[in-house]
Amino acid sequence: MKIIITQAEAMERKIWDDVMLMFGLNEDDKIADTEQFILTEEQARQLNLIS
Repeated sequence: MKIIITQAEAMERKIWDDVMLMFGLNEDDKIADTEQFILTEEQARQLNLIS
């Protein structure tokens, strides 16, 4: 299973910093609100999106 989350959704859930770390992004990277990130099941569990 793969979970898709946008930058805006990650910010709403207050997990954007964790998503940035997972994908090797930093504050200087230009990311659109609608940018989608595909998470593995393990990543989604780490972010407490699924149990």
